[in-house]
Amino acid sequence: MSQVHSIAVLVGSLRKDSINRKIALALAELAPASLKLNIVEIGDLPLYNEDIDGENPPAAYSTFREHLASADGVLFVTPEYNRSVPGALKNAIDVGSRPYGKSAFSGKPGAVVSASPGAIGGFGANHHLRQSLVFLDVACLQQPEAYLGNIGAGFNEDGTLNERTQGFLKTFIDTFAAWVEKNRKS
Repeated sequence: MSQVHSIAVLVGSLRKDSINRKIALALAELAPASLKLNIVEIGDLPLYNEDIDGENPPAAYSTFREHLASADGVLFVTPEYNRSVPGALKNAIDVGSRPYGKSAFSGKPGAVVSASPGAIGGFGANHHLRQSLVFLDVACLQQPEAYLGNIGAGFNEDGTLNERTQGFLKTFIDTFAAWVEKNRKS
């Protein structure tokens, strides 16, 4: 068996029962044996402030950075708020990328999934996030793009993913596994 790669999953929605959290959990179940997806919680991170990020940063900053640093890759699963990423996710990116020159994201393979009840599937959030990932030196999976529009229709009445959505996510996560293997740090 090939090496198992640990993937830090950042979910942009803080709601316990958010659709994006459900998507992240589904991806963890669908992932091939070579990937272990772990949701890294972002809701308790204090707003990034360089004044408190000195020699003794808040414990939440340090713990978050350690989770990211130990991961072999990063997966973002996010809704769209006002054509961009939710504030909590942007804050997590700021915390993980600091102090300057010591970004926990740097050099990792990554991917973005955006999901929305709207027709365009979080396109704005997905692309704003990708802009940040360029600066963060995250090798972002280009294809397949994952914009899950009208996501409410992607679930069965019992709350499980329908066959079509599950099939797409399986293709996505398998492609991401190959991307991680190709682009991971040695």
